[in-house]
Amino acid sequence: MTRPADPSLARSHWAATRERGAPLLLRLTAWMAARLGRRAVQPVVLLAVAYFYCFSPSARRSIARYHARLRASGAGARLPARFAVFGQFLAFGNAILDKLQAWRGGIDCSDLIIRDDDDLHAQMGVGRGQILVGSHVGNIELCRALLERQGGATMNVLVHTRHAQAFNQLLRRAGASNLRLYQVTELDAGTMLDLNRRIDRGEWLAVAGDRIPVHGQRTVAVDFLGAQAQLPQGPWLLAGLLKCPANLLFCTRIDGRYRLALERLTQRVDWRRGQRDLAIAALAQRYADRLAQECAMAPQQWFNFFPFWNDDA
Repeated sequence: MTRPADPSLARSHWAATRERGAPLLLRLTAWMAARLGRRAVQPVVLLAVAYFYCFSPSARRSIARYHARLRASGAGARLPARFAVFGQFLAFGNAILDKLQAWRGGIDCSDLIIRDDDDLHAQMGVGRGQILVGSHVGNIELCRALLERQGGATMNVLVHTRHAQAFNQLLRRAGASNLRLYQVTELDAGTMLDLNRRIDRGEWLAVAGDRIPVHGQRTVAVDFLGAQAQLPQGPWLLAGLLKCPANLLFCTRIDGRYRLALERLTQRVDWRRGQRDLAIAALAQRYADRLAQECAMAPQQWFNFFPFWNDDA
C-alpha cells in the first residue's frame, strides 16, 4: 500500500513551498489586533488576503479543485455559489486572527461547543500518553492554546517547523511560551525511542493526518471525496509502534462558534505479521471518511492550499 514518491510531484509537495508573507506584516497585524481590536484590523487582513489570492495561482487552482470534488461528491451544499475560492482565503486570514486571540486568552472553553463522548480530556495527564490526529480543517491552534492554559498533559506537536517559522515566532510573542514543537522528518530509531519515553511519561503527541511526509514515501492510498488521494502512514505507524490509543481532533467554526470534537478512533493499533499495510490502510480510510464529514460541514475551512489528489498533477 506504500507508494514511493513520484518525481513529477516534487515541485508541488507542500514542504517545497517557501513560507510566504513578510514577518514584519505579521507582527504589525498582531500588534494592531492586540491594541486596536479585531474590527480595526479587519481591513488589513482583507488587503493581505487579496494580495495572496492574486499572486498565488497554484493555491487558487488547488482550492478550486477541492471545491469541485466537494460538489461532485454531494458534500458541497454549504459552499457559496459565488466567490467560494476567495472566501476560503478570507477564512484562512480570519483563522489567523483567532489563533492570536486564543493565545492571548481572548478565547476560552465557554466560547466552544465541545463534544467529547469518549471523555478524552479527562484522560490527559493520567497514565500513559496517547496520540491526537488532527487536520488542516478549522483551527486546531485554539485547542493547543486552551490545553496549554489549562495545564494537564504535556502536548508535543509533531511539525515541519521550517515551513512556518515566522508564524511560530509570532505565536510565542502572543503568549505561546510553552509551545512544544517537535520537528520530525522521518521516524528513525532515535526519534521513536524519544517519543516512546514521552508517551511513557504521560505526554501526548499531536500530528496532522492530512499532509504527506516531507520525503513523500510512507503514504497510503484512500478514497477522499470520491477520488484517490495519498495520506501519511505516520500517525497510524506511531500508534502501533508506541502501543497507545489513536484519537481524532477537529475544531471548526460553525454559525459563529467553534465546535471542538474529540473522539477515539481506535484503542489500540495492532497488526499481524504481513498485514501491517492492510491495518494502516483501514485506519487511514476511516480518518479520510471523518475528514470528508468535517469538510462537508465547514467546506471553506480545509486550509490545504496544495495539490492533494493523485490526478491533480
